[in-house]
Amino acid sequence: MKLYSDFAPQRTRQIIADLIAVAAIALWVVFGVTVYNAVAALGSFGEDMVEAGSGFRTSMTDVGDTLAGVPLIGGAVRAPFDGASSAGQVLVDAGEGQQAIVQQLALTLGVGIAVIPTVMILLLWLIPRVRFVRRAGRAQVVLRGGAGTDLLALRALATQKLTELSKVDADAMGAWRRGDQEVMRRLAALELKASGVRLRSPRDIPTSS
Repeated sequence: MKLYSDFAPQRTRQIIADLIAVAAIALWVVFGVTVYNAVAALGSFGEDMVEAGSGFRTSMTDVGDTLAGVPLIGGAVRAPFDGASSAGQVLVDAGEGQQAIVQQLALTLGVGIAVIPTVMILLLWLIPRVRFVRRAGRAQVVLRGGAGTDLLALRALATQKLTELSKVDADAMGAWRRGDQEVMRRLAALELKASGVRLRSPRDIPTSS
């Protein structure tokens, strides 16, 4: 598998793009984690509500239990404290609900901030890199397999810009049809260069039998 071009300018661009992409992904992930922690910290208000409600509920229950032991009036006096204890439970439930909402919001924002930009970066960066690796791999297979210049030249005619083809020959397609070996070698070399594969000379490309 060929990750980088044999040609320095293209290889430099690829390395810089890789470093920028990896750094950008890392920054967005860190930013997402930071946002998650910041929003999740708001859940402390809910924790305080739970703690206060639990303490209030326990206190009212204890007072009600104590007064319930008073002869004759204990039962009647306890009722308001039981009601107050229920109010404490409502506060506990509200605090737990607030924590759940904050946790869900923190998770949604944190993941969204980290994942969405990462996906966009991968689409813009990774897909072209995968295409290069596949293209370079196919070119190397053709070259090692001795398929010859005709297949590489044909790929050049199909993939290269007209301006690049015209530099090889004004009628590159006609030359390919005529089997002009020199033009075909130059076309094949052009395709290999675009694929990031370096040759010492176009003569190194095997001629089809």
